[in-house]
Amino acid sequence: MSTIASLSRPGARLALLGLGAVAGLVVATALAPAGGAGPVRAESGTDEHTIAVTGTGTVTVKPDIADVRLGVSVQKPTVKEAQAAAAQQMEAAVAAVRKAGVAADDIKTTTVSLSPVYDYSQGGQQKLLGYQFMNQVAVTVRDIAKVAEVIDGAIAAGANTVDGVSFRVNDPVAAEAKARTAAMADAKRRAEALAAAAGVRITGVATIVETSAPAPMPIAMPAAEIAKDSYATPISTGTNDVVVTVAVAYTID
Repeated sequence: MSTIASLSRPGARLALLGLGAVAGLVVATALAPAGGAGPVRAESGTDEHTIAVTGTGTVTVKPDIADVRLGVSVQKPTVKEAQAAAAQQMEAAVAAVRKAGVAADDIKTTTVSLSPVYDYSQGGQQKLLGYQFMNQVAVTVRDIAKVAEVIDGAIAAGANTVDGVSFRVNDPVAAEAKARTAAMADAKRRAEALAAAAGVRITGVATIVETSAPAPMPIAMPAAEIAKDSYATPISTGTNDVVVTVAVAYTID
């Protein structure tokens, strides 16, 4: 009882507060690093200042592979007739492609479809005319000089659709590496120009994101036009552009 009573007096409370302050000082001194540098404080991180730019690198290459999509489309009164005719024509077309030097592994079936064909010209009345059977293959021509021979041989053998021809580089790694280096150099030039205009200095790289251009779309070449007034299909491979774009954020101060 006497202890509780003494603590309730104002003077006693002041004494306890004083002891608490001394204890706090002792703890702070114990936590301070050697050399008297003071108490340790947690440093809060700050966002880096950056300049974000994009750079593009382009390398022009000569394609060495062609991808050809060709096939047959046959319409007959019955399903059996359409299927049989299409099979016969496709077998002959594939044989011609193989004869041109294309390996079996480079010929792949991509489409097989059968659909009824109707005539609606008689007052809107539906009349079945027959069935259309379609069979298409994708052919990889590795000897690019034989593209015309492959197409012409297939058409002569029975193929009557050529949906597209596209050209590409078999191994684009080297060209992509050159385009990537050029893209980074372009990005750096842009960033340095911006930094100089802003009166700041580039100190490093924060982020890099790379994108590549998609492969060129096939060029449509209807079979009727290919064979029209021509003994051989003219093929121009042209060139392909390997394009790499980078988005780079540079740190500045």
